Amino acid sequence: MSDFKTIRKDIISKTIEYYNAKFAKTDFVPGKSRINYAGRVFDQAELVNAVEASLDFWLTEGRFSESFTEKISEFLGVEHVLLTNSGSSANLLAFSALTSEKLGEKRLRPGDEVISVAAGFPATVTPIIQHGLIPVFVDVTIPTYNIDVEMMRKAISSKTRCIFIAHTLGNPFNISAVLKLASEFNLWVIEDNCDAFGSEYQGKKTGTFGHISTISFYPAHHITTGEGGAICTNDSQLAGIVRAFRDWGRDCYCTGGENNTCGKRFSQQFGNLPLGFDHKYVYSEIGYNLKMTDIQAAIGSAQIDKLPEFCNARKENFKEWSRIFSKYPGHFILPEATENSDPAWFAFIVTLKEETRLKRDDITRHFDANFIETRNLFAGNLTKQPGFINQKFKIADNLHNTDYIMNNTFFLGTYPGLEKEMFDFVEKILQAYMMGIS
Repeated sequence: MSDFKTIRKDIISKTIEYYNAKFAKTDFVPGKSRINYAGRVFDQAELVNAVEASLDFWLTEGRFSESFTEKISEFLGVEHVLLTNSGSSANLLAFSALTSEKLGEKRLRPGDEVISVAAGFPATVTPIIQHGLIPVFVDVTIPTYNIDVEMMRKAISSKTRCIFIAHTLGNPFNISAVLKLASEFNLWVIEDNCDAFGSEYQGKKTGTFGHISTISFYPAHHITTGEGGAICTNDSQLAGIVRAFRDWGRDCYCTGGENNTCGKRFSQQFGNLPLGFDHKYVYSEIGYNLKMTDIQAAIGSAQIDKLPEFCNARKENFKEWSRIFSKYPGHFILPEATENSDPAWFAFIVTLKEETRLKRDDITRHFDANFIETRNLFAGNLTKQPGFINQKFKIADNLHNTDYIMNNTFFLGTYPGLEKEMFDFVEKILQAYMMGIS
């Protein structure tokens, strides 16, 4: 009978063999193969890690979680990284942390106002509403698709306490302007970095500027764990509060399998509990259970090793789309990187010019008929979405560009799985379409 180490070695060998058989590369067939806007890109390393974690059967945070958080911390240059079960949960936890009573007068309270944008993904805004605060929607600029900084300044009121915005499709917002405003008015800044993991602003990685930042590891994003996310901060107090909210509201910060890390497990006073009540069962926040499993972290630990390569591929794919669409300057507004930034583009975003006869839905339907995936800029205008119509929010001045984007904008993918033959095919399809409407 083989010992378990020998069996494990055999399983890993078979896993590699299985990867090579199951996930062998297939040829692209123009007009038959789908050109996805996003997708998972992986090799045997992710599969081996997932199997290794399964064989460990350490289902909660374990050795792979430690490895993954260390790699994220090193990549971004941040001190604290906490893994969670999704990017949306990361946003919820980041915002929840700022409502903690531990922050005293700095805490966010119901009725406070938070600067955000309506031209984006709902997960950046829903935590604001869920906590009883008021999102103040500022318009965006075209062709950066990020917050209008002049309008943002005018939107500040005596009730404004926080700025919570995303780097749109990987393109950094004007971080200098946001931080200047935040400093002037003593505002919290939550940096939604879910679509921009690997982007840079003034030579520094996005996700390192705000008080807290968030990442998503959904399959469409720069790296994936399937479902998954992370919260990043250099603030030790905020990290502790995020951990509490993530872990049922628990005050104890021992990791799984640890006890009495603080050395004061049975000697402290909390709330109205008896002196010495077990610290592992003290709850200082109204929290959740939003942790990541070690199997997910195992996949992420392999994925992040490829992140620099993935980011470079996204930049090159963005250039290919720019080359293709720049042939029709009378019809399309092409995206532009924010000044002083180097985006690891999540997507290539296109807006139809006012003077064109093209219709967004016509061209996206034509692409879809040829198995070319497109997407709108997420929710278009959140204030018009059925779930948001009757919520409390404010609009700063106007949302003219947001409305224009809702009706005239779409994007194609830049993910590393795209190939030259795919770009060539889309170029031909677009050329034929443009000739047909001329």
